[in-house]
Amino acid sequence: MKARIYQPPKTAMQSGRAQTHGWRLDYDTADARFVEPLMGWSGSEGTLSQVTLKFDTKEAAISYAERKGIPYDVEEPHERKLARRAYADNYAFNRVR
Repeated sequence: MKARIYQPPKTAMQSGRAQTHGWRLDYDTADARFVEPLMGWSGSEGTLSQVTLKFDTKEAAISYAERKGIPYDVEEPHERKLARRAYADNYAFNRVR
């Protein structure tokens, strides 16, 4: 039962960055998933795949995992690269076409 500690990215349906500043601890599924024969839904025997713990800092999540004896992997977030431009740059004469 291994855990993954990460900072969630913004979803494609968000325009803002709400709920992306905290850190999460998710358990990996140790059991194989199966298809339920009646409805066709996917499922697994373990319930830990449904557990998500939220923390304010990465250090708090790591200390929780170490305190409980849970092996973990930390995924560092990618830095955002913003190209700052003004609206007037759309009409500049030195613009490359």
